[in-house]
Amino acid sequence: MTAAQDLASGKGRTDENFPVASILISARHRPAVHAFYAFARAADDVADNASASGPEKLRLLEAMRATLAGESETDAVSARLRGVLRDRSLGPQHGLDLLEAFRRDVTKRRYADWNELMDYCRYSAAPVGRMVLDLHGEPRSTWPANDALCAALQVINHLQDCAEDRRDLDRVYLPQADLAAAGTNVAALDAVRSSPALRSVICSLARRTQDLLVEARPFASQIADLRLRAEVTFIQRLAEDLAARLVARDPLCERVHHSKPELVALAGSALLRLLSEPRRPPPPGRTADLTP
Repeated sequence: MTAAQDLASGKGRTDENFPVASILISARHRPAVHAFYAFARAADDVADNASASGPEKLRLLEAMRATLAGESETDAVSARLRGVLRDRSLGPQHGLDLLEAFRRDVTKRRYADWNELMDYCRYSAAPVGRMVLDLHGEPRSTWPANDALCAALQVINHLQDCAEDRRDLDRVYLPQADLAAAGTNVAALDAVRSSPALRSVICSLARRTQDLLVEARPFASQIADLRLRAEVTFIQRLAEDLAARLVARDPLCERVHHSKPELVALAGSALLRLLSEPRRPPPPGRTADLTP
């Protein structure tokens, strides 16, 4: 019987658009973050596999859920994460939330509007940051700013990969309402370059992402752990630059990703920001909400 590992894509942490537990993260926390990443990578590979059927994908994701929840020992990567979380006195909820997003990737190929997309980000992106925060012992009052940053990162990935997702998976995260309002549809993603209508949708979504990044801007200063604060500052700076690029460039035919020299320059900019901004504890009593 097929296991999740049989559908592995071969992608790893260095293939992602944003850092995954870089050397900025304390060495004592990196193995746990890597275990969570391996779990997420395995589930993503299942959901995105071109040869497996929908029911087979859902069966494999359910095996991951049952193993992570302690109901079985079927899936090795999930069992490993469960052990890591147990050793850190952490529960499985963030991983379980993440699996909900991958189930949606199997069964849902279109998103009606921005609110529906933000609800997807609540499961596909926010749990990753929340898990890292819990691992570092940060308070849950940091979650609203975390969720805004994670949602922004997710939408940036959607915009960068919009043509590829449509071509390879017939999956379109650009909200249908936005496409319709601009007088276009998903078929516009099949062109070699964006039409004016599609370009207007991408720009509008990139600007809404910039609004999320404004909301996320205080996040780094709310984090007590200096190394994690540095990592988040760098990621925030990368995201701000990528969102600006998506306003200015067409992801169907222009380069949006950063080169290594550009990453070095952005790292320097992030360092200056880190040194110039004092730590400000998060406001008490807030709850996460991704809706506008």
